[in-house]
Formats: sequence, structure tokens, C-alpha cells
Amino acid sequence: MGITISLYDKNGNIRLGQARTDSEAPLMSKTEERMVFLATKELIYEEGDYFKIVVDKPNQYLMVRLDESLNEDLIYLEGKEWIYQIPLAENRISARVDTAFRGKSHYISVRYAEDFEINQYRNLSRNTHALNEKNGSYPYAYANVETRNEATFFACNAIDGIYANDNHGSYPYASWGINKQLDAAFFLEFGREVEIDRVDITLRCDFPHDNYWTKATLEFSDGSKEIINLEKIHLPQKFIFDKKIIKWVKFYELIQSNDPSPFPALTQIDVYGKNLLK
Repeated sequence: MGITISLYDKNGNIRLGQARTDSEAPLMSKTEERMVFLATKELIYEEGDYFKIVVDKPNQYLMVRLDESLNEDLIYLEGKEWIYQIPLAENRISARVDTAFRGKSHYISVRYAEDFEINQYRNLSRNTHALNEKNGSYPYAYANVETRNEATFFACNAIDGIYANDNHGSYPYASWGINKQLDAAFFLEFGREVEIDRVDITLRCDFPHDNYWTKATLEFSDGSKEIINLEKIHLPQKFIFDKKIIKWVKFYELIQSNDPSPFPALTQIDVYGKNLLK
């Protein structure tokens, strides 16, 4: 099966890559079977640039790395096309390392995942490519509130795999912030059915600036709920339960401690299990 990856500018034109000796600069677009990459030593991204990844069939698992600052992530693509807006706006860069999507040398790769990568027991929520907008790729995190609509407090920060939680604000201390909203709720969608049996919660622990939650509810798409008790600790807190087949999880009914601070926050949520869709 083929994969196409292209780099577009804000006007919808494919950008040019690095010119070679005695030849015109090639378009930053390529199609290959199973695995495709783009590489250049002389290109600076501009605000409004985006990647478009196109596959032959929907419901595909891809191994994706769109920047050197990101991991190679297992991404589930619901449709046949994925638009990835490069996060260069001023409100976006603070949540990422300052080298992310910077410089002029770039290597971008997309390939179909191998069966063993799809079928292994793994953290199904990890997505270092996650953005705030829903774009048809999963896992995807969102919430009913994010502090001041700032990127450092977006819900997607809670699935980026960065556990630094003894401070708050810009990278590497981004988190999901609730803007003191007592009915705050966090949602994590997988886009397909998965089988899970464990959720780890890592609270932000920038005390005394922070508060923390002593109790919360995990609700799942199968209708089940797990009431969890949380402690004032900086390490991931593990919750194991009977296997569930779900498409989403909701983290809500968040009960704060009696500490005076009004600022609890979530650093990471890890959901462990297996993919069911082959």
C-alpha cells in the first residue's frame, strides 16, 4: 500500500526543497510503498505550513516522525488523509522544546506499522505529535477547559510522554491546566476499540503553587467507571482493573485536597492495553 507525504505552505502550494547541482529544487512531496521520507538541508518552515499524509485505505496504523524533536509514534489514522499543522504560532511553541520544527535541516518519515508494533501490549495514549485540534489521527486528547487557552495547559500535553512535574508553564513543564474550574473534565479518544486494563495518573506537583486531586473518576465508553484515590506524590500512580474494551476514557469528578492553592493539574495520563482492530 502506498503512502504520500507532502509539505504545503499556508496558501496550499507544495513547498520546494533543496536545489541540487544543475537541477531545479524538487517539490517536498513523495509517494512510496510501505515507507516514505522527506529530507532537506536547506528549508525553514514558515507559519501556516502543514504536512498532508495520504494513504490508500482508511483505518491504518502508521509509525510517524514529523520532526527530530518528536518520537516515532504509533498513530491510528481513521480516514485516508491526515493534515498536520506545524505548530509555529507563538502560542504553540512554548509547550515544545525550542528546537522543535526549527532550523533548516529536516528529516520526516512515515511508514505502515508492523504487526508486532500494532499487537503488543503498550501505552496506547502516548502521542508526542498530539495537537489541540482534532484531525482524524489518534490518540487524541481534549478537555472542557484549558487555562487561558494557552498551549502550555492544553489537554494534549498530558499524552506527550514528558513527566517533569516539579514546576509549571513552558517546556518541559507543560500540563493540562483547569483554570480553577471545578467541573473540569479531560477526554481521551482512541478512534477504534482497544482493550485496556491499566491507567497511570501523574499529577503536577509544583507545591506550594499547586494543589492536587485526592479522588477522581475514570469513565469508559463501555459504560463502566473506576473511582480512584490519588496521593500527593510526584510519581505515576498506577490503577489496574479488569480488562475493558473501549473507544474513549473520561477523567473527571476531580476532588481537590484542602491545600490552599486553587491550581491542580495533570502532567500525564497513560493507558495500557492492546489494539483490537487489525
